[in-house]
Amino acid sequence: MDQAARLRKLVIRRQEERARVITIASGKGGVGKTNITVNLGLILARQGRRTLLFDADLGLANLDILLGLLPHHTITEVIAGQRDLAEVVVQGPQGLLLVPGATGIQELADLDAAARDRLIADLDALAQEVDVLLVDSGAGISRTVLAFAAAAGETIVVATPEPTSITDAYGLLKALHRLGVKPRLLVNRAATPGEGQQAAGRLQETCRRFLQLELPLLGIIPEDRHVGEAVRSQQPFSELYPRCPATRALEAAAAGMTGAGEPPASMGGFWQRLGRLLGR
Repeated sequence: MDQAARLRKLVIRRQEERARVITIASGKGGVGKTNITVNLGLILARQGRRTLLFDADLGLANLDILLGLLPHHTITEVIAGQRDLAEVVVQGPQGLLLVPGATGIQELADLDAAARDRLIADLDALAQEVDVLLVDSGAGISRTVLAFAAAAGETIVVATPEPTSITDAYGLLKALHRLGVKPRLLVNRAATPGEGQQAAGRLQETCRRFLQLELPLLGIIPEDRHVGEAVRSQQPFSELYPRCPATRALEAAAAGMTGAGEPPASMGGFWQRLGRLLGR
């Protein structure tokens, strides 16, 4: 009986220690997805969660810029087999960890099988040390974006109230729905709460009508001049302006993530699924 009790405690502890994998995606560029990723990561890190950011938008990587970091090495060297991933990782504010991407290289899905498998194995080993992995997956419906979303336990789709963003977000949501992904919506850069609610309502109603999909709203982030000022200073807005409206709204969204969504996927399961999806 004692041995069985110890075994149950061990299983429960291991389940509790499973890291959350959250993919952050958008239907089009320019909606603030990367800014959301960086600042959400910092908010989670401030809560005491070991958080790792992975810049999966390999060809247009800029997480390091928003954090004001100057990595000495990039993921290009890992892909080429010149460095281990641990040598590339940099640490930002609040102990936030970042795997920096590099501008102008191939998508992860387009790498040769050996390089892709080596990178996934290295990421798997690194991710065992954290509580949360946030994946900045890039914009659109590329193979890499869809693979990360399908493999992860949770996906957040970022959109703005602009008509083009709403249209492209629906295109992404439709593609994710076909893969069995149940995302949540985050409306960014809303001029007023009403505008944000209206944009969310349009997407929710369209998903409900044509996809039979209920789309939970994670939050509405207001248009906030402090965000632009922080970007120009190459600092995260939640660090530079911890009491600004955008920071408070994102903190509320982060609080809403606790215990919500699908059960977190085990890290090992995530990487196995990702490898299979990218290897198709």
